[in-house]
Amino acid sequence: MRIVLVTYGSRGDVGPVTALARRLAELDVDVQMCAPPDFAELLDGDGVLTPLGWPIRMLATGRVPGRTSLSDIAADLTAMAYEAVTGLGEGCAAVVATGSFPAVAGARAAAEKLGLPYVFTTFSPNSLPAPHHPPLPWPGQAVPEGVTGNRELWALNAQHMNALFGETVNAHRASVGLPPVEALRDHVFGDRLLLAADPVLGPWQSTPELGVVQTGAWIRPDDRPLPDDLEAFLAAGPPPVYVGFGSMLLRGAPPQEVSRSVIRAVRSHGRRVVLSSGWADLSLIDEAADCFIVGEANHQALFPRTAAVVHHGGAGTTVAAARAGVPQVIVPQVADQPYWAARVTDLGIGAAHDGPTPTTESLAAALKPILTPETAARAATVSQRIRSDGAQRAAELVLDIARSAPTP
Repeated sequence: MRIVLVTYGSRGDVGPVTALARRLAELDVDVQMCAPPDFAELLDGDGVLTPLGWPIRMLATGRVPGRTSLSDIAADLTAMAYEAVTGLGEGCAAVVATGSFPAVAGARAAAEKLGLPYVFTTFSPNSLPAPHHPPLPWPGQAVPEGVTGNRELWALNAQHMNALFGETVNAHRASVGLPPVEALRDHVFGDRLLLAADPVLGPWQSTPELGVVQTGAWIRPDDRPLPDDLEAFLAAGPPPVYVGFGSMLLRGAPPQEVSRSVIRAVRSHGRRVVLSSGWADLSLIDEAADCFIVGEANHQALFPRTAAVVHHGGAGTTVAAARAGVPQVIVPQVADQPYWAARVTDLGIGAAHDGPTPTTESLAAALKPILTPETAARAATVSQRIRSDGAQRAAELVLDIARSAPTP
């Protein structure tokens, strides 16, 4: 059986899908994955990668040649995803998609054209239209004064999605012989939705109009050893504070200024620092022995050996820190990251930084309440409740959907 997995986004969008790919491969599924070329190494033999779209860092930094408008980028991503999925269509049994909305729209159209079951996935509860929470803010969306009800806000969200992408997506659909859709957001979400979020960290409140199955977070086991020099640093003193913002660009201050701020903030508490350079281009500010810089490292091996984790609040990093049983400070930038910052605060396992750009004073203040025995004990307790079988449950669900579907 062949199943196509589609994702277009940062590492946080790609990593969980590779966890699903591994579980499907273990169930003798021929996994075909369409994803940005940046992250080919993440698949690591558990499927075949079809590169999708531009490298995501090129898109994030606005360096896509000849593409400056959102409509142009959306049109290309829709077409690219459609072509990638239909190119793999022969013998496929299902399509599972997540990530950038225009790319998912293309994958949805391809599944429709091929007559295949389609499953939409999200990693955060508040990305789904439910009356229990408001929608995530979208660029350019204006909310009329006085509109505060969640149902009204979600209705405006649907209108905004139509305005942003409706014409582009329907033009593509017409070009491949598919009828137009009016409620684009709901069409792209479909009627099979998997919520790949841990039920402790991101609980879902049942909503009758949505067929959501919460599987738990999709976590790929990582047995890579830490580099020898990092091991030596960890062994040379007490647990350090990890600071890293993954594939986020911090635009509020130059990288050197952010680096100085975060290192000085951690030092103000008498703690050592492991600094991850990431897309924020963080760097050391001196040669002192209390600070160590890494590139990409195994979070599953590193986080349990830290005193706290400071990060951007991606769903994957949040669950990794929670599983490690260490306190965390989230410096949210975009999308669902404020949600995760609020959740770790509500659970008593971390704190939300005030604003997207850390200064020495602001980060030192955010660290103060979490670098305590009480928060450490609470984080350790909550870690015991985090599920680790989300990808396995999702793989079984996807297989059931594929097997029960009529042959196209």
